Amino acid sequence: MGTISTRVPDELEAELEAYFEEEKLDRSTAVRKLLSEGLEEWRREQALDQLAAGSITFSKAAELAGMSVWDFAQLAKERDITWVADDHLDADLEAL
Repeated sequence: MGTISTRVPDELEAELEAYFEEEKLDRSTAVRKLLSEGLEEWRREQALDQLAAGSITFSKAAELAGMSVWDFAQLAKERDITWVADDHLDADLEAL
């Protein structure tokens, strides 16, 4: 397991301390959880952005987001992202 060290502003440290106490987690576990959740959200946003730009297929976007195609379809619908395009349709159907 790797180690990451960082300095944070006092305000952020105070918020983190409140989070540690509320979640009843030690500092390392809490920071790992927040980092993991943040990266998960980032992957989803990247997948949605690339899908909206037409640079990847729907099934590839779901894979990039780490989600099932059905859950990703719901997320895309919630974000009002149209994903059906003629040039990607065959690849998406084959992936399903």
